[in-house]
Parts: sequence; C-alpha cells; structure tokens
Amino acid sequence: MKLNDINIRDPFIVPFEGKYYMYGTRGAGCWANEKAPGMGFDVYISEDLETWSDPVCVFEASDDFWGTHNFWAPEVHYYDGRFYMFASFKSKDRNRGTQILVSDTPDGNFKPITEHPVTPEDRMCLDGTLYVDRNGDPHIVFCHEHVQISDGTVCEMKLSRDLTRAVSEPRLLFRGSDPYWARKNHHQYVTDGPFLYRGESGRLYLIWSSFTDSGYVQAVCVSDNGDIDGNFSHDLPLLAEKDGGHGMIFTGFDGVTYLVLHRPNSNPDERPVLTPITEKDGHLETVICRGTLDKLLQ
Repeated sequence: MKLNDINIRDPFIVPFEGKYYMYGTRGAGCWANEKAPGMGFDVYISEDLETWSDPVCVFEASDDFWGTHNFWAPEVHYYDGRFYMFASFKSKDRNRGTQILVSDTPDGNFKPITEHPVTPEDRMCLDGTLYVDRNGDPHIVFCHEHVQISDGTVCEMKLSRDLTRAVSEPRLLFRGSDPYWARKNHHQYVTDGPFLYRGESGRLYLIWSSFTDSGYVQAVCVSDNGDIDGNFSHDLPLLAEKDGGHGMIFTGFDGVTYLVLHRPNSNPDERPVLTPITEKDGHLETVICRGTLDKLLQ
C-alpha cells in the first residue's frame, strides 16, 4: 500500500528496529455513534516510508470493554521497555476519555492497563499523549473538549511511573481561544491532537490543531522554560495553514525529522501526509509552510 491508499485520521508513526509502525483512527466508521463488531485499531508497517503493509489489527474491543464508539487517535509510545497506546473512547453513559493500553511489541495485541480511562471522568477529554519530563516523570497532555466547555483547553497531569493513574490535578496549559489566529468552529474553540517535541536547540514545542478562517490547521507553540511546567506562547507560524492537522513528529532512520498529519480533514478522503521538518532560529519549518502541501498528494 501507498500512503494515498490508507484512509486514516490522526496518523502516528513509531520507528523501531528498522521498521516504521503507523497507527491512526480508522477512516471508516470513525464518526459512528454505535458499537460495531471489530471496532479497534490497526498498524501499517514499512521499511522505507513509501510502501506499507496491509493493516494489522492491534486492538479489538472485547464485549466487556467500556468504550462503545469514537475509537480515536491511537498513539504508541515506547516507555520503560514496553509499548503504550494512548487512545480515546466514548460510551453512552461515560464521557470520552483517554485509555492507556500496553503491548510487548509494536505490532502486538494491546490490552488496557486499567479498567477505566486515566483522564478525569467528569470531563469530556480526548487525544491524550505521553510526555516524560527532565526528571523522568511521565505526564499525560490532553484536551478538555470544546463540546463540553465551548472554549477547549489543553491540560496536563503527572502520572504514576507505571502509568496507571494520575498523581496530580489537571493543570491548564492554554485555551483554544488564546492564539491570535484562533477562530470559532460552530461557535466553539477547538483543541485537538497535542504532541510534544524537543528540538535540537533544546526548546520544547507543543504541536496541536484547531481552526482559523481557512479551516483546520496544524499549529505549534513553545515552552518558555523548556519543560512542561513552563508557559506556552503561540507567536510561531502555523505548520499547515489549511485543511490538514492532528500531526506528530518523528526522526526517521535516514536522520530526517518528519511531520506526519492527515489531509484533507473530510471523511472519507483523509490520508496521511509526510513532510520533512527542521528547526531554524527557534522555529519549526516544513515545506507545508512554503505552500507545497498539495504537491505531496499528487
């Protein structure tokens, strides 16, 4: 398969032992509000970022799994010798939240590490991601959804070392309305897809998605102290200015650092898009910023 053959949202790529493992929200049925047989997540495997395997199922909901729909945004992080999946789920009687699952291999059978999501159960939350601070303490960074509070936020909580529970209260990092370019989408400010990336300069960047007048975008902000407890500023240029977002950053075996995101933001047309990304004068830059995103899809 080629990237243009793969219908997923929220792509997430893990390089490991000579292979690339790509996860994402299945395009088919991603907006369904009822549980369907076989709901879960897949991985696609490649050695060159060009040709990918057929999908391999790595998680399928059991009958007693609490989530019934909105299986979204699986991220896989190699942490403490195992692979941990952070993914969002919802049911009719429980708020959407991020559940953590684990496997010994990146293409293995992921299992929940607890019976409940790690995000606060009284909040509508999604898109949790793992960040390990300079002291080695794990944190979850997640979105408190605009569907519950209108002005969506990005928050963080410190986790126990085994990732089974929060050991701090949620702390606000920023609101969806904070950037000068932010615009309401259906009367709400959206926050989606936070991901932390440390640049070669040591700066800590947080990429995320929201809406401007031109549609769904890939945004970036930066911590003023280089860690999660700093203040995040939004005076950096957008990484993708129209109809693409929910990305993450990884470094390939070729030494190139890439941004991967989905584009367009409409179902069922969304596809993973890869572009090199560099850090220059304290800013992240991609070819997307130079207006050539459409060429990547030709």
